[in-house]
Amino acid sequence: MLATKPYNRENAVAYARKYAFSQNPRFGNFAGIGGNCTNFVSQAIYAGGCEMNYTPTFGWYYISLDERAPSWTGVEFFFNFITQNAGVGPYGRVATADEVEIGDVIQLGRNEEGYYHTLIIVGFDGEDPLVAAQTDNAYARPLSTYDYDYSRYIKILGIRFETPESNFCFEELMRD
Repeated sequence: MLATKPYNRENAVAYARKYAFSQNPRFGNFAGIGGNCTNFVSQAIYAGGCEMNYTPTFGWYYISLDERAPSWTGVEFFFNFITQNAGVGPYGRVATADEVEIGDVIQLGRNEEGYYHTLIIVGFDGEDPLVAAQTDNAYARPLSTYDYDYSRYIKILGIRFETPESNFCFEELMRD
């Protein structure tokens, strides 16, 4: 049975602060092979919820460099997972700039290549989100300093996790 818990935005931001300029040795670095931005944001969101979705191909998980879901490291795959996830792990929706808060996500796009960069919001300077990222390592960088043609905002709504069935104790009691 699935239950929901709150997304811990403060933990996600604390993780981003600690690792924005260094690499957590528990995770690979994709900077030389397409970029590390979505991998970094996935790690921060994981720190804010501590649940992965191990569904082959369509889940959101990282075990090793060779054993991970496309949504853990790919910009579009990440978006699709977070906004369509009905199972275990983080879930969210497309939001407006006015709806986002720390721990939410921004993806940047260019006309010639589509969405290419994933950032996590760590604060605000007035209405300008301050973001953390890797590949072009940054922490509390104003979004207004990036060069992009369009963006989308993703609000993380919560974390789903598996719970035992409610009659679990009944089976235990009836064994003898």
